Amino acid sequence: MPKIEPMILAVPKGRILKELLPLMKAAGIEPEASFFDDKCRQLRFATNVDYLELIRVRSFDVPTFVAFGAAHLGVAGSDVVMEFDYPEIYAPVDLKIGHCRMSVAAPKTLLRTEDPAQWSHIRVATKYPKITQRHFAARGVQAECIKLNGAMELAPNLGLCRRIVDLVSSGATLEANGLAEVEKIAEVSSRFVVNRAALKTRPSEINHWIRSFQEAVNAA
Repeated sequence: MPKIEPMILAVPKGRILKELLPLMKAAGIEPEASFFDDKCRQLRFATNVDYLELIRVRSFDVPTFVAFGAAHLGVAGSDVVMEFDYPEIYAPVDLKIGHCRMSVAAPKTLLRTEDPAQWSHIRVATKYPKITQRHFAARGVQAECIKLNGAMELAPNLGLCRRIVDLVSSGATLEANGLAEVEKIAEVSSRFVVNRAALKTRPSEINHWIRSFQEAVNAA
């Protein structure tokens, strides 16, 4: 019997991975022992499935690995999927983990004197410039985006800009920095994503994993 070509599943590092592991196990995927070793520098791992390997990458990089065919499958936040908007990616399963929301926020002091409905040309700090510009353009607002990769809440307090677009869970970080939510752009959760070309060339294997993850979510 011919050996099946390896299939790569890209998973995100960090908090989401902890939530993902029970779903992976329920879907029938168990990584090799070194995957769980915090001191291990390895980035590619075998699993109990002969042809399936894992790569562990930054969450923001998962869609790029999948879109360009370096990985056949992946787990990525819907925020990142929306930001890159790769046509090569299909996101068939909402894994119902990593819940948060993407929101516009501004200093409470600013909101006492300004009505956000009257904004026309603004500067915004965000990790999501494409989503931010699309959101404000739909409202007829011109948004100049300053790309930051973290510590967004510092931007208004240090005078970089007066508004941010960021992920919000409890809102405690906004509150601690004197900011308030202005409006929600989108609900966010993690998605099981696949490369569209791979779905055409290896439909049986990929459809198997789509079904397996959907069943794992339904049983959770």
